[in-house]
Amino acid sequence: MRKLNDVLKKTGVEVYREITAVALYSMITSLILVVVVMFVPLMAALLLLPVLYMPLFYGVCYAYHRKTERGKSRLKDVFQGALKGLGPAVVMGFFFVVMALILWSTWWYYGGKEGIGYLAIGVFQTYFVIMALISQFYTFQLVIQEGMGIFKAMAYSVKLFLKFPAYTLGASFQAFCVAIPLVLTVVGFGFLFNGMWAIYQHKVTYNVLNPEEAKPAEDGIAASEARGVSV
Repeated sequence: MRKLNDVLKKTGVEVYREITAVALYSMITSLILVVVVMFVPLMAALLLLPVLYMPLFYGVCYAYHRKTERGKSRLKDVFQGALKGLGPAVVMGFFFVVMALILWSTWWYYGGKEGIGYLAIGVFQTYFVIMALISQFYTFQLVIQEGMGIFKAMAYSVKLFLKFPAYTLGASFQAFCVAIPLVLTVVGFGFLFNGMWAIYQHKVTYNVLNPEEAKPAEDGIAASEARGVSV
């Protein structure tokens, strides 16, 4: 299986080569995110983000997958992917909203109470939410790459997490470490994160699904993937 550092390096190379598409696709999805977060009341935003933002986010992942199949990227793939993956994207969007609400309500209720027991409950609930989110690392890519239904993909993503716990935790940690500087710069997040995530998640997921095919060749280039998809 290809090491995570190799995957991250290849993601960086791919982002550099496809920087125009990465920036354009990320900007389109980020505009929706900014509008909803800044101009819509909180409760309405929690309903709109899964319906508006997540399908476009899915569309970016779909567009990169299509690029690996035919060797070029097209803007309309983002919108085609958003329509095609509307159901899975909305389901995952509301899953994230529920996790966020669990985390917020936990610290709202227990955070103001004194006692080590309340703190322990808050920490446990936070751990539960983080693990639940990490367990869904592969879901979108299983829908896109393997054609699974969303609920089957969510269940299988948990299985992959349990099968490759260190690898999945490491991939999530790498993604987190890249995301934080981008979030702090704001502009970097808006123009890079979604496109970078689509590339990185695609490669990591393919790696765990096809570990025997993901070993680096002697010249440093990955072996050809099944179905004509190249890393």
